[in-house]
Amino acid sequence: MSRRQALSATGAGLLGAGATVGATSGAAGVATRPRPGRIESGSAWSPALGEEIRYRVYLPAGYARRRARHASAYLLHGRGDDLDGWSEVKDTLDAMIHRRQVPPVVVVMPDAPWSEGGSWYVDSAFTGTPPGRPVETALTRDLVGHVDATYRTRADRAHRVVGGYSMGGAGALRHLLAHPDLFSGGLVLSPAVYDPLPPADSSTREFGAFGIGPDRFVDDVYRRLGYQSLLASFDPALPVRLFLAVGDDEWPNPLPEDQRHDLDLETALVHNAAKRVEGVASQLRVLDGGHDWDVWVPAFVEGLPYVLGATEAGLP
Repeated sequence: MSRRQALSATGAGLLGAGATVGATSGAAGVATRPRPGRIESGSAWSPALGEEIRYRVYLPAGYARRRARHASAYLLHGRGDDLDGWSEVKDTLDAMIHRRQVPPVVVVMPDAPWSEGGSWYVDSAFTGTPPGRPVETALTRDLVGHVDATYRTRADRAHRVVGGYSMGGAGALRHLLAHPDLFSGGLVLSPAVYDPLPPADSSTREFGAFGIGPDRFVDDVYRRLGYQSLLASFDPALPVRLFLAVGDDEWPNPLPEDQRHDLDLETALVHNAAKRVEGVASQLRVLDGGHDWDVWVPAFVEGLPYVLGATEAGLP
């Protein structure tokens, strides 16, 4: 079985369990199945990048027939993946909408190929090869503006959230805390974040995301862009919901001095800092599994309703 098939099977297994438990009975008492949404391809011109941003977009069942406007979620993939990474949760999302765990939502899944896939979703001032790009500006300004102009979204922060896993989790955490005027919730899964600095062998240092000029990694840049800096200046007038999840079997750093950089501990430190900040409501889950969809799918199921602010009735 290929990795893609294995991940699809994980999502399908969750869908099967959820559809049985949460099925809706019709007039004849027959359980109904979720109506599938659809995933389409799109692209948005980015003045910041001077090129197109490719993306996939999930449109909930009935989108074409109804004129309602929808909440939106932006899901960022990890390093080494692409815009199809988050399609693993498509069937799961169908089931969640069917069970009214979440309202029908437009989900945008952008590609992030810049800096050899290691942009960390920040604006980079690295001038080496390949040069850094203004990825954060492109996604938070150009892509969000395009989506709100193209799809029937509710174009306000209360109905817009961001999420991601691994590098995408780091990006989602930064975008939430740096742009609370855009996002009211963040689904942050196994985030590749380190405080105060990443270990010496971390790929965070390799791709120029946190560089300046010819220097590929600069300590002060990483600190300035990191979550501790953002929490220290956070505006409680724009409150956000943060859902963090990580596996208990994340890769253990082998050097004793780097043990504190294991992602389970680093994620707990994010929660510990965030919950002390006025205006940030933070939840943390440590789940059985590693750096993979065995953790991210159940975390998505629990975390998405929370960050969307959905009630038990599935309404925002």
